[in-house]
Amino acid sequence: MTRSSPDLDQIASALLDAAASAGAGAADAVVRRGASVSVDVRGGVLEHAERAEGVEIGLRVLLGQRQACVSASDIRAETMQAMAERAVAMAREAPEDPYIGLADADQLARDIPDLDLFDPAPEPAPATLEEAALAAEAAALEVSGVTQVQSAAAGYGSSEMVLVTSNGFRGAMKRSSTSWSCTAQAGEGTGMERDYDHDGRIYAADLRSPEDIGRRAGERAVARLGARQPKTGAYPVLFDERISGSIIGHLLGAVNGQAISRGASFLRGDLGRQILPKGLSVIEDPHRLRTGGSRPFDGEGLATARREIVADGVLTGWTLDLACARKLGMTPTGNAARGLSAPPSPSNWNIALTQGTQSREDLIRDMGTGLLVTSMIGSTINPNTGDYSRGAAGLWIENGEIAYPVNEITIAGNLRDMFLSMTPANDARPWLSHVVPSLLIEGMTLAGS
Repeated sequence: MTRSSPDLDQIASALLDAAASAGAGAADAVVRRGASVSVDVRGGVLEHAERAEGVEIGLRVLLGQRQACVSASDIRAETMQAMAERAVAMAREAPEDPYIGLADADQLARDIPDLDLFDPAPEPAPATLEEAALAAEAAALEVSGVTQVQSAAAGYGSSEMVLVTSNGFRGAMKRSSTSWSCTAQAGEGTGMERDYDHDGRIYAADLRSPEDIGRRAGERAVARLGARQPKTGAYPVLFDERISGSIIGHLLGAVNGQAISRGASFLRGDLGRQILPKGLSVIEDPHRLRTGGSRPFDGEGLATARREIVADGVLTGWTLDLACARKLGMTPTGNAARGLSAPPSPSNWNIALTQGTQSREDLIRDMGTGLLVTSMIGSTINPNTGDYSRGAAGLWIENGEIAYPVNEITIAGNLRDMFLSMTPANDARPWLSHVVPSLLIEGMTLAGS
C-alpha cells in the first residue's frame, strides 16, 4: 500500500473534523500535493520555463440526501472551517437525490496494492529538460522539408493524493510523469502542414529518446505536404493507432452509467448483446504496473478490479459509481472519479482492445482504395443514435499502397455499424492507458471533392 505523508493525512482529518463541527451528516475529503516543471524551446534557445507546486483540498458534505462540494488551495485551519460551513449551507439548499451517499463499510477497499506509479529517481533539473527539448527540436529540423519547429517541450510532474471518508476509509496514491513533445512544420503559406510526436511515462527511463520524438514529428509533417481532397464516396477507413482510441472512447461513453441512467446512450438496450465482432474484447485493468490510468481504489474508496466491458464481442456491463449503481439497481464497478470541487462520477481506467493478427501495413495492402486517417478535427456525435461525423486528414490509399496526402475531408457513419465492422491491427502501444491498435472500418462515407 502507498502511504501518504503525515501532513496530508492531518489536513484531510482536519477537513472531516471541520465538516462534523459544521453539522455535516457525512463527508469525504481529498487532499492533493503536486509539483511540476516544464520547459519550452524555440529556435535553439529557451523560450519558456515554469515551475508550480502547491496543495489543494476538496470537501464533500452530505446532509441526508443532499450534498455539496467545495475546494480551496489554502490549508489554514480557519479556511477549512469556513469551507465546511459554506458546504453545509450549500447542501441545505441543494435538491434531494435519493441515490447519493457514502459506500457501505463492506464495500470499502481493504488491501490497497502498490502499483509502482512513482519514479524514485530524482526530479530532473530544468537544464536536463531543456537539453531534451533542444535535442527534439534539432532532430526535427534535420528532416528534409521541415521549415521550422513550432514547439519542443519537456516536462516533469509529481503528485500525492489522500482520500479520507467519515465512514472509515483512508487511501493514498503517489504518481510521477516525465514527457517529451515536438510539433514540426513543413512547407510555407497555404501549403504549410504540421504534425507532432509525444511520449510520456511514469518512469523517465522508459521514455523514447527526444531525438526519436523530433524526427518522427518532422517526418509526419513532411508526409502531409501537397495534401488534396479525395473524391466523395464510400470507402474503407483505417484509423491510425494515434487516434483509434477515440473510437473506443465513444463506446466507453455510451456504456457510462450516467449516460445509461439518463437514457442518453445508443447502447442503452444492448446489455448482453453483440456490439463488436466475435473475438474482440474490451478489458479494463486498473492494476497494470507503471501505467498512467492505474489506481488501486476509486474516488469513493471502493477497490478497483480488472473487468471485461465487452467479452468476445458481447457487452457485459456498465461503468458505475455508487449513485449510478443505486439508480440502476446494480453493483458498483469501482469506477468513481473524484474531483476536488465536484461529486464522484463514473470514469474508466486502463482500457485495452483485443489486438488483431495483421500489421497496419497488412491492412493497408488489403484495403485496396481508401483512407488512412492520421488526424481529426471537430465532431458531431449523436449520443442517442450513434450517428458519427468528423473532419479528417491523412493519406490516400490506392491499390493497397499510400498514394498521396489528403485533407479537408468529412468522414461519417453510425457508431453501432462501425463497431461491428472494425478490424484491429496489432500495433497498439502496450504502455499507454488506452491500448487500442489501428482500426479498419469498412464502408464509411467520405465527403471530399
